[in-house]
Amino acid sequence: MPYEWITSRSPDETGHSIATLRLRPHRSLPRRGFVFFIAATAVMLALPLLAALGTLVLWGLLPFIAATVGGIWWGLNRSYRDGETAEVLTLTRDRITLAHRAPDRSERHWQANPYWVSVQIYPSGGPVPDYLTLKGGGREVELGAFLTAGERRALHRELAGRIAGAPR
Repeated sequence: MPYEWITSRSPDETGHSIATLRLRPHRSLPRRGFVFFIAATAVMLALPLLAALGTLVLWGLLPFIAATVGGIWWGLNRSYRDGETAEVLTLTRDRITLAHRAPDRSERHWQANPYWVSVQIYPSGGPVPDYLTLKGGGREVELGAFLTAGERRALHRELAGRIAGAPR
């Protein structure tokens, strides 16, 4: 799962637990695989050029092959940059906070009293299937937009259970 729960004790005398949820997009291709994929693509695209060595046709094909490898490189780098999105939800006895970091490193924050927070899931009608939101503090915020529909449903059950089980 591209999210994990971390539970710890609060540093103050109350000893109440603090639950932290870290969400991140799934990365199916690690950086090492990225380098291998680009190298393999460049080699495979260069194979047809062997027949054109020493001819003018080589110089006609070379810019297109270079543009193809460059385009793949750019697209995968863009995917990695978009994958830097992260969300951190912290749940304590008297406060729930959500921090969302966008790929451009800008951050948005939301907080509310967990007693008044409800976890909503919209099976249809949202921007994505099984649209997951937190409602409270006068606002409704999206959670886990980069998760799959099944992951959002599982997270909805877990989060609703944790909020309902939080000490009141």
